Amino acid sequence: MLDSLAKSVINGTPSFGILIMCTVFSLVFGLAVAWAYMYKNRYSKSLAVTLALLPAIVQIIIMLVNGNIGAGVAVAGTFSLVRFRSLPGNAKDISFLFFAMALGLVTGMGYLFYAFVFLLIIGGTSLLLTRFRFGQGESGSRVLKITIPENLDYDGLFYEIFKKYTKSAELEKVKTSNMGSLYELTYSVRMKSASMPKAFIDELRCRNGNLNILLSREQRDGEEL
Repeated sequence: MLDSLAKSVINGTPSFGILIMCTVFSLVFGLAVAWAYMYKNRYSKSLAVTLALLPAIVQIIIMLVNGNIGAGVAVAGTFSLVRFRSLPGNAKDISFLFFAMALGLVTGMGYLFYAFVFLLIIGGTSLLLTRFRFGQGESGSRVLKITIPENLDYDGLFYEIFKKYTKSAELEKVKTSNMGSLYELTYSVRMKSASMPKAFIDELRCRNGNLNILLSREQRDGEEL
C-alpha cells in the first residue's frame, strides 16, 4: 500500500489532468505552509500570500520542463526567487521560503505522498517549536535607551534605580548625538515585573534631565539571523 502511494503520479509527459491535480495539491500544501508560518508570528500579508502560492508556481515550472535539458537551469532559476525580498527578512522567513519551494519541487516531480509527509514533519515541528517558544528569550527582557547630556558621567549613574526595578542591567552601546552634546545609552535589562512601571521611567527622567527615554521589548528579528 505504502509502495503504491510513494510512486510518482507522473509517467512520461504529464497529462492535463495530472497537472491540475498536482497544482491543487500544491495550493493546499502552500496554504498549510502559510498557516504554519503565521501561527503566533509577526508577518506581512504579501509574504503569507507568497508562501501559499509558491509551491504551485514551482511545481508547474518543474512539471513543464520535466525531461528537458534545461531542467537544471530552470530549477536554479526557481530557487533564485528567494531574492524577491527587497526588505531584509529574518531566518524564519528564509526557512519557510525554502520549505515552500521544496514542497513545490516534490509535487512537481509527482511525489504527492512524499510531499504530504514532508509537510507533516516539517510543518508540525515548526508548530511545536513555536508553541513551546523554543529559543525565545526571557519575557522580562527589555531594551532601554536613555539620552543624557554630555556633562553627566553615565558610569553608575542609574545603579540605584536599576537595582530597585530590574533583575539585571547591562550597558550594550553608547552613541553620541546632536553634534556630540548628548549621549544615547542602550541597556539590556531584565525587569522584576512583566509590566513597565511608570515610577521606573519617572525616576530615570529625574536623573537624565527629562530627556528622551525609550523602554521596549527586545526586537532582534530582522536585524540578525
